[in-house]
Amino acid sequence: MSASSQGTPAPALGVVDGIVQEAIRDGQIPGAVVLVGHDGEIIYHKAFGERALEPRREAMTEDTIFDVASLTKVIATTTAVMQLAEKGQIRVNDPVVKYIPEFAENGKEEITVRELLTHHSGLPKDLDLSQPWEGRETALRMAYADKPTYPPGSRFLYSDVNFIVLGALVERVSGLSLDEYCQKNIFTPLQMAHTRFLPPAAWFPKTAPTQYDEHEKMLRGIVHDPTARRMGGVAGHAGLFSTADDLAKFAQALLDGTTILSPLMIDKMTTPQQPPTSQVLHGFGWDIDSPFSSNRGELLPVGSFGHTGFTGTSLWIDPTTRTFIIVLANAVHPRGKGSAVALRSKIATAVAAALPLTVTEKDELRWTSITGYNEAQTAERRVAVRNGTVQTGIDVLEAHGFDLIRGTASKKKIGLLTNQTGVDSQGRRTIDVLAQAPGISLEAIFSPEHGVTGSLDTTDIGNSKDSATGIPIYSVYGGTDAARRPSLEVLKTLDAVVVDIQDAGARFYTYETTLGYFLETAAKAGIEIIVLDRPNPITGSFVQGPIPDPGRESFTNYASVPARHGMTMGELAKMFNAERNIHARLQVVPLEGWMRGDWYDSTGLTWIDPSPNLRSLTEATLYPGVALVEGTNVSVGRGTDTPFELLGAPWINAGQLAQYLNARDISGVRFVPVSFTPSASTYAGQRCQGVNMILIERNAFDAPELGIEIALALHKLYPDQFQIGRMIDLLANQLVFDAIVNGEDPRRIAEDWREPLEKFEQLRQKYLIYK
Repeated sequence: MSASSQGTPAPALGVVDGIVQEAIRDGQIPGAVVLVGHDGEIIYHKAFGERALEPRREAMTEDTIFDVASLTKVIATTTAVMQLAEKGQIRVNDPVVKYIPEFAENGKEEITVRELLTHHSGLPKDLDLSQPWEGRETALRMAYADKPTYPPGSRFLYSDVNFIVLGALVERVSGLSLDEYCQKNIFTPLQMAHTRFLPPAAWFPKTAPTQYDEHEKMLRGIVHDPTARRMGGVAGHAGLFSTADDLAKFAQALLDGTTILSPLMIDKMTTPQQPPTSQVLHGFGWDIDSPFSSNRGELLPVGSFGHTGFTGTSLWIDPTTRTFIIVLANAVHPRGKGSAVALRSKIATAVAAALPLTVTEKDELRWTSITGYNEAQTAERRVAVRNGTVQTGIDVLEAHGFDLIRGTASKKKIGLLTNQTGVDSQGRRTIDVLAQAPGISLEAIFSPEHGVTGSLDTTDIGNSKDSATGIPIYSVYGGTDAARRPSLEVLKTLDAVVVDIQDAGARFYTYETTLGYFLETAAKAGIEIIVLDRPNPITGSFVQGPIPDPGRESFTNYASVPARHGMTMGELAKMFNAERNIHARLQVVPLEGWMRGDWYDSTGLTWIDPSPNLRSLTEATLYPGVALVEGTNVSVGRGTDTPFELLGAPWINAGQLAQYLNARDISGVRFVPVSFTPSASTYAGQRCQGVNMILIERNAFDAPELGIEIALALHKLYPDQFQIGRMIDLLANQLVFDAIVNGEDPRRIAEDWREPLEKFEQLRQKYLIYK
């Protein structure tokens, strides 16, 4: 990295001078060093104000050495952990006890390295400082004995204890002390000559003092953080000293993807790694979008990442525009009353406004992959609903005069796979619309599970005729595999089959398998499949749940997709056709106006029950999780007014189950003890006790993980009554099933399906139609 003008600001960044000077005048900070890098060059580097006010005044210089406080977490500890992970010496999804057995005290057996790195372990914010103690070993014993404040994985809680333990992990695995490891593997390779723990006395004159300690001695070259100070100055959460120049070398190394970590590991470290239900975005160590990310400012995109330090330091890096901003201040000097929070935000906003920050298509993909629905909003302010106007595939087809499917020289003979959900925006059945469309001859109607009216809950569904049009209806649902597939002979009499049916967004919803069967048969018949697309009612932005094992294909498991796949029927058709090597002639008539983050209530479309027991968007949202236990001996509310919002059995204690599940602090849902008597299905006519599931935050809700939570709760509380065996049918993943049976923590189980999910998300990217 070169410097275009060391110590001289680029003309466009002159506004930064005034921002810093104002903060000094207002007493927020005594002084600061600000450095900005862009496109591989330092374009701004300047010192302001005073390095020290007491016991005597000293002018700030660009080479001032700062106690960087919590920047230690990302510069030293996180980098060290990721290096060891890259070498295969650490797996981030492993429990910490695999490496530090004594960490298991007080219910911490299942806490993973990932949960420490993302601040989702539930461990308290800091070690207890109310009593006197000294020494690294004492601190580690205290950390290992700490009890989680919240169930691990349930919520974000920024914790120094997490990184104290991670520092010990680096030492345990590498065989070196944390400071020795970092010096050898990070600071020396990057030529960070003025970065280290425990700076020598020779550095003190150039070091910015922080504040008076409890003995009224000014801390200079001694770590400010009291816990790190009691630990001897070397800790995973604080203790590092550095300069703006050295941090610039580190930031540029992350942008270049060279020297200390591979590009793949850097990308993994700096993209969201928190539990999917979390309301913050956090990488491994690095902050992306949380209550602590104000130093990103208002204009840098959410695809950027950074961290702050309590003393007044911050580093923010934006890979999309190859820009980094370093602000080093000793805001706590001399009496701990200053603050650099507003200053850091103002500087980042000013830099982003002043520079011509361009974004490539690859960078936009990074934004979208990180923020999902709306990259312009932060995690805490992300748009959750909107008043959209969505046109379904049949509406688009009508608007184009049916020219996408009609014949030219003669009428095109078509069949139609549909049910009661196949209606246009005027409420007209797709059957009637196509029966009257020009250039088309509707020859056959095919009805999936529940029949063409969607009201039948039986496998005994025969062929019939549509009363309004007289067109024959062929049932493609029954008790045998043959009854669930379309007739090759019938399809050979057609030119195409149009598919217009509302899916539920869950892998085991049988309409998806029926779509796959039609693709297969159409390929054999040499005819076209035309999918009139409809929204995924539970959004296209959440991908959740385990991937089924190979060889477990069935009518409720057509392909290797997770329980909640986040795809429309049109997108699934494209994926099935390619990934299963069907290669049917396929056309998708896409939706207009639909965004991937749209819930059904954001589309402006009328809700029509896609099946008899999915009667609301709430039930559809709960379905990919609650349905996982439906094959066992519990009622999921079929035969009541609110199926899939209820779960119970005669042998359940409602209060006990609700109390257990609520104590699990499951994101997005609460549980109310209830009793109910189903009129049909499991336990028909019998009084059941159980829970009513109340969805309180659907954007923070992981339905498949809820299914695992429920199964494990029942298995733990009622081991003699709960018959878990048949859960494998819809779960279709033996490792997950075995983990439930063995009593593993559901959040730990969910962590194990994260990597397969990431691979699936990469695969599905090729088939997505909508942004």
